[in-house]
Amino acid sequence: MRVVVIDYNGGNLASAAQAAKRAAALRNIEANVIISRSESDILSADRLILPGQGAFADCAQGLNQGDIRPLIEKTTQEGTPFLGICVGMQLMAQYGLEHGRTEGLGWVSGHIAPMEDTARQGLQLPHMGWNTLDFTPGAHPLTAGLTPGDHGYFVHSYALQDASPEETIATAQYGMNIPAIIAKGCRCGTQFHVEKSQEVGLTILGNFLTWQPG
Repeated sequence: MRVVVIDYNGGNLASAAQAAKRAAALRNIEANVIISRSESDILSADRLILPGQGAFADCAQGLNQGDIRPLIEKTTQEGTPFLGICVGMQLMAQYGLEHGRTEGLGWVSGHIAPMEDTARQGLQLPHMGWNTLDFTPGAHPLTAGLTPGDHGYFVHSYALQDASPEETIATAQYGMNIPAIIAKGCRCGTQFHVEKSQEVGLTILGNFLTWQPG
């Protein structure tokens, strides 16, 4: 299996790659995990992972440099499973409002906006640390092996809002309902950092590596 962690000047590339390697080993999957932005690597990938750290606008700019965006559009349209992590998940939305309006990939419903409901309740931002995941067991292959109430590690001040219930696989609560895992077709994402979420993150990554979207 060829797993490409997409290098678009985002953060957490090496840690995401190491976590994917660990998840593959735990499932006895022979996986070649690389960090790359080359056309040949992206087009030939069996799995694509887009980590993200920092501002939506900056990450979107990195994604639009060169041919990265059309390459991942083409590859995923052909059915290659895609996982966005943190801002990588946020980029799947229609647009983001961090540092002005910036267009996203437009793969899922909703937009990325400040967590104003959280701030109004006096809760500290960024939302940082462990939080529980709420989901319906068996509703999606990505949550196989997990139990509602398991924890993911979050670091963010913006969240997906006006999300589609059909595309929302799991949520977390922090002064508002936060879409924590989203999926549509062969494209999925986690607002929390799977690479920092210990056994829960490795389980989700392993599920992603074995996922066969319909």
